[in-house]
Amino acid sequence: MNRDSFIRSAARATSSAHSRIPIRWRLAGSSALLTLVILCGFAVAVGALTAQRIHDDFEQDVKDTATELRDQIRLSIGPGDTLPTFRPNLRTFVSGNDAAVRILHAQTLQVLRYTKPDEGEAPDLGPPVAESTEIDGWLVENRPKTFQGVGTLIIQYGRRADTVEDQIRGVRLFLVLGVIGGAALALLAGVMVARRAMSPIAELTDAARAIERTRDPDQGIREPEADDEVAELARTLDGMLRALGAARDEQDAMLRRQREFVADASHELRTPLTSVLANLEFLAETLDGEQADAASSALRSSRRMRRLVQDLLLLARADAQRVAPHEPLDLAQVVVEAASELEPVADGHGITVDASRVMVEGARDELHRLVLNLLENAVKHTPRGTAVRVSVTEREGRAEIAVEDDGPGIDPELRDRVFERFVRGSGDRGGSFGLGLSIVRAVAESHGGSVELAQPNGRPGARFVVSLPARSVARDERLLGVA
Repeated sequence: MNRDSFIRSAARATSSAHSRIPIRWRLAGSSALLTLVILCGFAVAVGALTAQRIHDDFEQDVKDTATELRDQIRLSIGPGDTLPTFRPNLRTFVSGNDAAVRILHAQTLQVLRYTKPDEGEAPDLGPPVAESTEIDGWLVENRPKTFQGVGTLIIQYGRRADTVEDQIRGVRLFLVLGVIGGAALALLAGVMVARRAMSPIAELTDAARAIERTRDPDQGIREPEADDEVAELARTLDGMLRALGAARDEQDAMLRRQREFVADASHELRTPLTSVLANLEFLAETLDGEQADAASSALRSSRRMRRLVQDLLLLARADAQRVAPHEPLDLAQVVVEAASELEPVADGHGITVDASRVMVEGARDELHRLVLNLLENAVKHTPRGTAVRVSVTEREGRAEIAVEDDGPGIDPELRDRVFERFVRGSGDRGGSFGLGLSIVRAVAESHGGSVELAQPNGRPGARFVVSLPARSVARDERLLGVA
């Protein structure tokens, strides 16, 4: 990888990492970074000016102290003294251990008096010169003064320069801590400000989630009081929701008209189909030879078409929410009638019925069709001679119809789609339209119930369970006049 490619890859990675950071933290971080840059510049300027001022004050203080020492010092020589006595006490000009005073004769450079720090060795303040000098870490000032009878003396006053550096380091540490603390406070304030600034966005998010949960775009989104970018976003989202709501209403109206058309068309097709079937049955009985065979073939196709029209009519009515009149009925009786109707054409399948009396409220024809479809599904998709069992029970106020067989079971790939329309298994031997189980679900739901593909009770095969609301048996016996 060459240098340009590496730089581009690093830039893309940095941009991707930055885009994954939440907006509020990006805003707070940007604010804190800008504050940090400003504080760093301010600290550098203040630090430089303060350090220069401390140096200047230190040098001026050394000069002033040396001048004050020269002006105040007095000399006296008593009888028999080999060295003069200086007043006031030079120790008063030595603050702790950071200063030293030395008095020399101007001509001989003989040290007449030396006052050193409280601790440590006496420093060498160097030869007397006219300007300020720095010798071995000491800032030294020299002041000449003439005394009668002694001559000119040189007064040297020196102070450690490292005390200034200690002060400057303290100032720098204070500035660094101030910069860090200011940046941290800026980050905290930025987070609080960003959270407050993002609160209108959070309100829009909550409103959108409520609309997502209820699937009702007519709720709309409340517009913020401030006329800013967030308000413009709220107006845009509200307009989008209104457009989606209008589109949904148009689609619902179109689907409703389509379902009503299918239901009406399916209903209207029943009359001509009945006439066609009657004529074909008459022709099949009266004609001979190839003509009779042709009429019989047409009759079989017409019957299959009638079954398809009936299926479509039932589904269309369910889609259009056209509910057939419901009445109290015995679900066990419906199951027995459906099993009796299928038994002659069960193709060697043994159908066993175990039905307890359970009262429900529903449309007899539709519930009959539900049970018949479940039994036909078991017969068509299992080998000849397979046992099919159907039971009716009541459990916790629910009526349950269970249809199970000992066949190969449902293909795992179809288990999640078995109740969808026009879904047929690979082993379908009856040439069905793939509407049987979808009709079962539609009928169950129109009666306030449900249907599921359950696990067989310790056997191979398939087991379908329909659950419907049950009615009180005593109440229905009174309604039906049963003693």
